[in-house]
Amino acid sequence: MKRHDLVVVGGGIVGLATALTLLQRRPGADLLVLEKERVLARHQTGHNSGVIHAGVYYAPGSLKARLCIEGARRTREFCDEHGVPYRDTGKLIVATDAAELVRMEALRQRASSNGLTLERLDGAELGAREPRVAGVGALYSPGTGIVDYGAVCRAMADRITELGGRIELGVQVTGISENSDEVTLSTRRAGQPGDDVRTSRLVACGGIQADRLARAAGVRTDVRMVPFRGEYYRLPASRNDIVSTLIYPVPDPALPFLGVHLTLMMDGGVTVGPNAVLGLAREKYPKLSVDPADAADVLRFPGFWRLARRQLRTGAVEQWNSLYRPGYLALVRKYCPELTVADLGPQEAGIRAQALRPDGSMVEDFLVLGTDRTVHVLNAPSPAATSALPIADLISDQVLEAAA
Repeated sequence: MKRHDLVVVGGGIVGLATALTLLQRRPGADLLVLEKERVLARHQTGHNSGVIHAGVYYAPGSLKARLCIEGARRTREFCDEHGVPYRDTGKLIVATDAAELVRMEALRQRASSNGLTLERLDGAELGAREPRVAGVGALYSPGTGIVDYGAVCRAMADRITELGGRIELGVQVTGISENSDEVTLSTRRAGQPGDDVRTSRLVACGGIQADRLARAAGVRTDVRMVPFRGEYYRLPASRNDIVSTLIYPVPDPALPFLGVHLTLMMDGGVTVGPNAVLGLAREKYPKLSVDPADAADVLRFPGFWRLARRQLRTGAVEQWNSLYRPGYLALVRKYCPELTVADLGPQEAGIRAQALRPDGSMVEDFLVLGTDRTVHVLNAPSPAATSALPIADLISDQVLEAAA
């Protein structure tokens, strides 16, 4: 049985960026990418809002802050080199009352600590820039943009193939065993048992399945992936000119996510969202989807119940707004008052893969763990798509240093 030099599990943007980086740093390596779906970027990468984040929100000194700022630059460079279109739209973070103005200033100071300069606007300046947006002030981030990350992944896949790597679709990893010489992967292809795959080094970029792959490989970790559905709406084409920049609310630091925003899309449309409601299926997108194994994983995990107790009111409001569109709309009308329920058209949901600890705390930063011959990306939520290339450098450093 042939043994590969390197195997990467996962055909999302982090996995593909890692495969590409490894091939660039180890020319001629026998590298194989395994993706269980029939297409690349099927899950988180293909369902995100397509924002090239500037690095505004993240704790100074964190991996998220450092890698997002570098990643925004490198994402644009990659797109320029490979002909992937993107738009530098900028973003406005809008305060709608005095309390939000205070939080907005704290956010400006955090961004400054990360090396970013945000323009502060008063209400009149905001109105002049975005006449259909209401607020008492705003921060303008010129470094925010948009791109189709699926297109970025396809360009990465083409380059991987050009460099001699192979990508196999429809191959699910069902088991991982490691000894002092190699790693053996058990696989399933098209629902049937597949051949074992042997490799000297394994990188697992499994997204929402990352904890299961890590446990299968013997990684000692107590984190569990908990899915949160992010539900979006799309405005009608007649509303495509409602804003010229991305519009975000000022985030509440007591809440785990950024809030419902207006996002310009590469196809010219505008989406509204996301909210954040507990998911009971890791990879099913219709509303109220349930996967028995996934639901059991969540409900048996003590960390979920501890988080639920702390966020009971917020969770209840998010769930209500998921079922009651006028409640969802009210979140948007705070800063875009002319929108109506009739403007909220269908758009496929996304699922955020969030690592949770047994004490109920969310893993806030990127998290990469491993064994002697494996590296596992255990937490890579937003801004992982923006940060994919520098994350890939971090992973590649670990892989190649271990192999030296």
